[in-house]
Amino acid sequence: MSSTASHPTDPCAVALLRGGDRAALTVAVLGMHLRGAVEAGRPGTLRKTATGDAGPLRHPLEKAVRTALYRPAGPRELPARAVVRRALARMRAELAAQGLLRALPPGRTRAARRLLADLRARRPLPEGPDGLPQDEVLLAVALYGGRALSVLAPRFAREAGLTGRGALADEGRFPFGRGTAFRYVVGDEGAYGGWDGGGGGYGGHDHGGHDYGGGCGGGGGSD
Repeated sequence: MSSTASHPTDPCAVALLRGGDRAALTVAVLGMHLRGAVEAGRPGTLRKTATGDAGPLRHPLEKAVRTALYRPAGPRELPARAVVRRALARMRAELAAQGLLRALPPGRTRAARRLLADLRARRPLPEGPDGLPQDEVLLAVALYGGRALSVLAPRFAREAGLTGRGALADEGRFPFGRGTAFRYVVGDEGAYGGWDGGGGGYGGHDHGGHDYGGGCGGGGGSD
């Protein structure tokens, strides 16, 4: 693959390629929150809103998250819930079928690295949310992780435990694990997958800003 035109810029998929499972969940949760389906619960947790079951969800991972939040969960707990684990496994299988992930050695393919580099070249890290369409907000978080969260949705990220003390760093340096086996998930749709060890989690620093809206598959309008 030599062009991003061959692959849709789905923020959840882009995030998974950059930072692993937790990065993809960050984008899904952010999109759901900013469309009114998810909110911060007790400090460091996520929960469905009172209308969380009514709004349209744009991505299978969002649907899995909504189901998984039958009770509040923190960012570290959510990836382990079965419905979310299966949705992530399916995403990884789809990306592998597109030639963007490989099993051995585990990680991104050259095509995936080119895709991410091209997307970053076209979309530098925003300085703030003002005037930025919602789908671009989500893609920025997919590409830059905690650094984008800290300027685009700092309040929610902090209250939900996506950034700040106790959050896992989300820089995507080792999204498929360093010193951690890239395991096959035979029981989860027969796809392969792995947990991000070290750099593939939530995290970042809070520098202020405004929360913005959107969905995992893109969207329009603002909060």
